[in-house]
Amino acid sequence: MKIYSLLLTVICFIAASCGCGGKSTKLDVPDDALVETSVVPGTEAEIPMKSVTVGQKSYNVADITDESHVYKKDVNREKCVVVISKREFRLYVYECDTDTVLAASFPVCYAKNPGPKTKEGDMSTPECSDLLDPFTISEIKSASDWEHDFGDGRGSLKAYGDWFIRLKLTGSLSSNRSIGIHGSTNNAESVPGRDSEGCIRLRDADINTFHDLYAQVGQKVLIKGVGERKLPFEQKAEQALGNKYVAPTAGNKLAAGGSPVTSDASDDENLDLEDDPDESGDGFVEGDSEARDGEVG
Repeated sequence: MKIYSLLLTVICFIAASCGCGGKSTKLDVPDDALVETSVVPGTEAEIPMKSVTVGQKSYNVADITDESHVYKKDVNREKCVVVISKREFRLYVYECDTDTVLAASFPVCYAKNPGPKTKEGDMSTPECSDLLDPFTISEIKSASDWEHDFGDGRGSLKAYGDWFIRLKLTGSLSSNRSIGIHGSTNNAESVPGRDSEGCIRLRDADINTFHDLYAQVGQKVLIKGVGERKLPFEQKAEQALGNKYVAPTAGNKLAAGGSPVTSDASDDENLDLEDDPDESGDGFVEGDSEARDGEVG
């Protein structure tokens, strides 16, 4: 009996020493996120929010830097990855070629409910942070004449800017074709903030910049939840910019409608993306006048 107890003690000691004593292995993602707040995954980001009323419409606006920044214009679109952060109310474009470079950053508005989308009509924006099974851009459509009724008493009005960039979702949401990235016509004050029915809104000028310089069918798109901080490749790309990088900062929302700031990007370590972009399309799908498939605001 004593020998059995001794053997059991030795086995437990070895297991604990090897990290096998019931502890889970966590992804090594540093905690020095740009907006330094303590956020529990699945809870609301600790960014000050305020209600802004324009006419008969009220918006839930994030009190966070709302400048757009273009760091690099000449990119290989096939190598670009889009990362949307609910935590920071921003859309980032990374060029992942020989080196990973932060090419651009735009403020965004996402859905009224900050949590992940689970079904159609829940007023939430879907989430995906898995580079092995990401969302992708499935088509890019001219939307300058598209209208939508938000049910807020304003009636049907233009709402999408010039472009609707539809996303192909994964998992249980794979049949949902209503989510996209688009402009904020008649809702510019909602950016950055939470006001959409599930889509990602950019300012109208920014959706044009995103379309003209970066977006392409097949690109990978990640949408991180409010409890998710920077991925390692994001931090490295931002550090490579040095003083040129402008971090989103809580509590200093700037005036809406400013022009994008342009600067040059620097090289950094490579983000290895072996998977080729979705071969379902090799460019833009523009000016398509066919009936739209369930787009939302």
